[in-house]
Amino acid sequence: MPALLAPLLRPVTYTRWLHLMVGLVFAGVLLLVYPGTEGVPTGRVVLGAVGLDVPLLCLVALVPGVRRGEGVQARLLLGPAREEEIGVAPSAGWADRGRTACWLVARVALSVLLGAATVAVVRAAADLPLLAPPAAFALLWLVVWAGRLQLALAVRLLGPSGVERLAAAEARAERLLERNRLARELHDSIGHALTVTVVQAGAAREIPDQAFREGALAAIETTGRRALDDLERMLVLLRETPDAAATERPGLDRAAEILAAATAAGSPVDARLDVRAAELPGVLSREAYRILQEGVTNALRHAPGAPIRIRAALDAGTLELECRNARTGGGSSRRGGGKGLRGVRERAVLLGGDCAAGPDGPDWLLRVRLPLRLGR
Repeated sequence: MPALLAPLLRPVTYTRWLHLMVGLVFAGVLLLVYPGTEGVPTGRVVLGAVGLDVPLLCLVALVPGVRRGEGVQARLLLGPAREEEIGVAPSAGWADRGRTACWLVARVALSVLLGAATVAVVRAAADLPLLAPPAAFALLWLVVWAGRLQLALAVRLLGPSGVERLAAAEARAERLLERNRLARELHDSIGHALTVTVVQAGAAREIPDQAFREGALAAIETTGRRALDDLERMLVLLRETPDAAATERPGLDRAAEILAAATAAGSPVDARLDVRAAELPGVLSREAYRILQEGVTNALRHAPGAPIRIRAALDAGTLELECRNARTGGGSSRRGGGKGLRGVRERAVLLGGDCAAGPDGPDWLLRVRLPLRLGR
């Protein structure tokens, strides 16, 4: 019994009834001005009311703002279930106008049918009072099902088209990929800064030379400022503010900053960069910077103080990056690859290249090959 009464006690049932009755106005106006309905069977009156409204409703649907008004009204009176699936944008093309016309015709037809049923129930209750309670109960359940059907029609005809839904899904996927990329960049940038800071602080504590300590503190300050700049830039992108489009990401032209930080941390760096950032596509330059940063960070983290050798060159349309350092006990711990190396592999694969990382004799070697022509 409660299951039979619960839908009848929900406020949305009666807001949907109101929505249906508003649709009856379209047909009611024509019936008021159209002669000859006296003595005509109810079925013919219903069909005539809907039929007379169809041309007018199709003309109304040509106005782009009608779709917006119908969507807003449907959200207010048919919700809250699936409310977000009902669009509130004006018609953007003939397909939207056609769907709006179908919606208006279906809305009026359903409203006229429910209105006719309501009149029949009232007449039956007036003629036979004993039938009033069951007739009213049946009418309310008819309102419940008519409201549900109206909501389904609104989602189908006023909601986004299949093409729009696909475009929205692709946009969501793009945003997710972008956020994953930003998370990877944040890991690389902040991880590099923290590694340099820890190495510098540890070296400053172990070496009593005052000049060295001052240099270490200066390096920590510089690295910290760069990390704060990177963090602010990432937050701007995550906030999706108008400034996000103008935010620049570092490229290979700033590789000297990474090498200077490693040198200041006490690891001798032998770098040979036989490529200029201007020779690379922008995305390739930026990703190469992050890959180089991750390679140096791993070297500082797992082999502090060990020499680091960096190579970058163009060979047959391919950018080759190498980062090599001696293994000092902790090098073998990288065999499985942490998040940083996983991020390097993801970057390489997305750019159509490949990545190899592992022991190479007494050294640990990270080698990445990226094609210049990203479309291949």
